[in-house]
Amino acid sequence: MRIIVMSDSHRNYHAIEKVISKNLGNADIFVHLGDGEDEVDTLRLKYPHLDIRCVSGNCDYMSSSPDFFIIDVKGARIFCTHGHRYFVKGGTETLRSIARDNKCNVVLFGHTHERYQSYEDGIYIMNPGSCSCPRDGKSPSYGFVDVTDKGIITNIVEL
Repeated sequence: MRIIVMSDSHRNYHAIEKVISKNLGNADIFVHLGDGEDEVDTLRLKYPHLDIRCVSGNCDYMSSSPDFFIIDVKGARIFCTHGHRYFVKGGTETLRSIARDNKCNVVLFGHTHERYQSYEDGIYIMNPGSCSCPRDGKSPSYGFVDVTDKGIITNIVEL
């Protein structure tokens, strides 16, 4: 099972279209972690056969998307959120606590526009950075989560 993860496209449809086109046929689920709901709506029209999921970000005004959702796949329970409601600019402690409370072993978040990847307290934590406007001095990026019989792999990829 491969989950492609992107965030913070901020009305740059070309950026998320590029992520999708690079991963067509290689992904089971596409997740957008907020601040790009309009672009996701357009993607869903263009690719109705794809499983594309989205959370609401702080810039997704009048959003109908949830603040978070959980994906259950064999061997993984994945908490997905934008992160602005969980103080992610100050660290990942709140996210780890919420993951434990929800029995999740993976947390995906955005909001900071900065890549982040760690394994802490038995929880994989990943921010794929921004696919259109990074703030960490690096190239635009996205991530993936592979869930296999042998375990979980997270990685961040330059766009």
